[in-house]
Amino acid sequence: MPDLWMPGAIRADVGDHAPCDTQYPPKAIAHITWDKNATAAKPVDLVPFSALKSYFTGGGKSMAPHILWDPFTGQFAQFYPANSRSKSVVDLAGGTRTNRAGKVVIQIEAVFFPYCRVDGKVYAKLADTPCKGWQQLQDWVHSWGVPNTWPMGRPSDFTARRSESVWETQGGWYGHSQVPENTHQDPGSWPAFVTSGPPKPAPSPTPSKPTVSLKHVIAAARQDQPAADGHTTHKAEVLLVERALAAEKLLAATYVDGSFGTKTITAYAAWQKRLGYSGSAADGIPGRTSLAKLGSKHGFEVTT
Repeated sequence: MPDLWMPGAIRADVGDHAPCDTQYPPKAIAHITWDKNATAAKPVDLVPFSALKSYFTGGGKSMAPHILWDPFTGQFAQFYPANSRSKSVVDLAGGTRTNRAGKVVIQIEAVFFPYCRVDGKVYAKLADTPCKGWQQLQDWVHSWGVPNTWPMGRPSDFTARRSESVWETQGGWYGHSQVPENTHQDPGSWPAFVTSGPPKPAPSPTPSKPTVSLKHVIAAARQDQPAADGHTTHKAEVLLVERALAAEKLLAATYVDGSFGTKTITAYAAWQKRLGYSGSAADGIPGRTSLAKLGSKHGFEVTT
């Protein structure tokens, strides 16, 4: 089941939960807080996220949305769980129950008003802001089955367009300006959906290296030499060791036959001496360290 509470959002539950009308398709409603009136000639500083959060948990509780989103910082606060109705739209008695006509009707208030000023810069449209956290928000809403579509078109201005039949029959995102029974004209704009592009092909699996058992090659070194010429004990693994020794120019290709005989013993002793071993430590019987170093250079792994 998707998360009732958006991961990473401040949980500021205002209570008074009520179920949605699940016979309708899932929806999201996009708002802006529009808590100040500004113009291009007279911009106004943005009201802080913390002030609006306090408002929706206090005197504005009766108008609280599900999510308060600050597109400048990526902060979120959530006042209702996803499966409850919230209260940021007009819902007339006997009407379409605008605040709950869907499996979910998730309402988002973006902290924004036209010509707000942040760090000295003025923003005319929400879509012009950094929109920090938008993908996180989009993905959480989508996890509740809300399609990444705008049945009545993505808002691009403050023109109101409403259709009760579209609202009741099509899931997706709606601007407040597109919700029946309401008169507001926001949000004016909204960021485009973030897409990750076509799926990348899965990387090809890395071929596994062949393995050589230390126990097996020691057994071969002890059993093949005293046996009849050409005797093999663990031929496949010995061949890997012999090919590596041949690559090191310590064993002639003629003797790469899978038998850990006298020539292979002598070649392996030469490899041990090359690594700095001497005396009984360079007797031609493989040890873990010398065998692992040979395997590391020539493409095999050593097991017990």
